[in-house]
Amino acid sequence: MLYAALFLFLGMKNTFKNIDEYILLFPIEVQEKLLELRGIIHSQVSELEEYIGYQMPAFRHKGKPLVYFAGYKKHIGFYPGADGIKNFEKDFEKNKYKFSKGAVQFPIDEALPSALIAKIVRFRIQEIEQKKS
Repeated sequence: MLYAALFLFLGMKNTFKNIDEYILLFPIEVQEKLLELRGIIHSQVSELEEYIGYQMPAFRHKGKPLVYFAGYKKHIGFYPGADGIKNFEKDFEKNKYKFSKGAVQFPIDEALPSALIAKIVRFRIQEIEQKKS
């Protein structure tokens, strides 16, 4: 089965038109995690726009990019932007999640940290709303 990372590596154009098509690229256990993550994101705010950005599932709030995610063989990549990472570094370290300037990795073989993801999404929503005012 092809993984989204392969599409990025090969530099291919979008071969999927929406998040549902993207999720179907993965084995069922990864699909379940991606659907769960999508649900956590949507549970934080009612009006989100879904789209594909940078070849990944992405969400906009009030026209501004909110978060992205991507499936990989051993982890789910979650991309809340630099401030979204910086603000939660201690949580990532405490839970031993790998992270970089703009991304955190949630292992496929562990439960998604839904409370932490929800906090990050709320943080990003607040950032967007403060910049709009």
